[in-house]
Amino acid sequence: MVDTASRPKGIETDTWVPATWENFVVLCERPDFEKARCYYDKGRMRIEMAALGPWHGRDNAVVLKVIGLFAGLTNLRAVELINTSFRKSGEREAQPDIAFYLGERFQLPPRNNQPVDVEVFGAPQLVVEIASTTLSDDLGPKRLLYERLGVQEYWVVNVAMSGVVAFAMENGGSREIRNSQVLPGLALSVVEEAMQRSQTEDDGALTRWLIQRFQN
Repeated sequence: MVDTASRPKGIETDTWVPATWENFVVLCERPDFEKARCYYDKGRMRIEMAALGPWHGRDNAVVLKVIGLFAGLTNLRAVELINTSFRKSGEREAQPDIAFYLGERFQLPPRNNQPVDVEVFGAPQLVVEIASTTLSDDLGPKRLLYERLGVQEYWVVNVAMSGVVAFAMENGGSREIRNSQVLPGLALSVVEEAMQRSQTEDDGALTRWLIQRFQN
């Protein structure tokens, strides 16, 4: 959780504001923004300082569980990254809630805390934003940012509705989908049902249900 009382003074956060790339990089490296999430695209930056609670955290954990189990049970090579920055230097940067490299061809990013250089390692195949307070931004400006960054599939999880809006991204645009293209065989309805079940079921029960569902 971010301590909103300690937000830096004089810098507008949780909205898109004009900025040069150089100023964006300097700001995001400041110690008082250590727990912030930073985005940059088309000469604008967004520094998110919004506090995150169990509502956001629970759905974040459930989505990770669904994807991790599905990848494991279908023998799909996968690496998950949480709150990791992905950068195309001088142009754009994003720090999604969850990102996945999927398939046989990706190269593992280095084990450090620097932004992943997408020109070297490529963009993650799947990016997920958990929207508890940022739904309109996740569906709008961030979706365009991920299109330009080279992400193949983008999910926006609406925690208020236990719903997922997913987009396949290609040819500089995106289209809404209900079945994952990068996780072949996974319907978004399964992710939504898992989120709904998580409201009343513990993780053990949820995991058993998912394994049975995927094995069938």
